[in-house]
Amino acid sequence: MSRFIADHVCPRAVDLSPALLADLGVRLLLADLDNTLIPYTMSLPTDELHAWRDALADRGITLCVISNNRNPDRVINFCKALDVPYITHAHKPRRDGFDRALAQMALTPDRTVMIGDQIFTDVLGAHRAGIRAVLVRPISLRRYPLRALRYVLEGPFRRRSAGRNLAEAEIF
Repeated sequence: MSRFIADHVCPRAVDLSPALLADLGVRLLLADLDNTLIPYTMSLPTDELHAWRDALADRGITLCVISNNRNPDRVINFCKALDVPYITHAHKPRRDGFDRALAQMALTPDRTVMIGDQIFTDVLGAHRAGIRAVLVRPISLRRYPLRALRYVLEGPFRRRSAGRNLAEAEIF
């Protein structure tokens, strides 16, 4: 399978079921921050994100933010408010950020899933590290026309990823 094709697609990060992840043996959920968990215009987690983090934790799954954001204070402040571990300067799609997260959490790729909104960073990086990847729709494209262009370039891979369903456990 292409490293550019997500293993699963869902509309939003919070739509990813903690019960299903736990049933599949997932213990670590890596998540991109910007346009995956919150839009670029927000700096703190929503109540919905807090509830989702709690539901993950109730199932024995650790949520860890892994971000390329050039402002580490943004990542750190968000993660402290959500009370989750984080990796800044992840350099996705390179493996080093993913490897740091796995080492920090003392887990292996087979017990880990990455969720993100970009094919060329989140999906590719996860697959390079041997981690399954879930693609979500970007939260917002306003104010960032160059990022919208990137999503257009990712179009063929997004279309090939469409329809993949986590409930079909054979993809794992």
